[in-house]
Amino acid sequence: MIALSQIEVKKDESFEAALRRFKKKIEQEGILKEVRDRKHYEKPSERRRKRAKMRRQ
Repeated sequence: MIALSQIEVKKDESFEAALRRFKKKIEQEGILKEVRDRKHYEKPSERRRKRAKMRRQ
């Protein structure tokens, strides 16, 4: 399950700065990676095949 992340916009903080902090927090929590992984289901056998191929190289 993906947890909701929040930041509080500080007084006199620009939108761009708040967005930067939010993106950094999301990245640190690993939420983007999880979303990308869940975007397309990959069967466990396909995962094993990819890992084995990477090891051979």
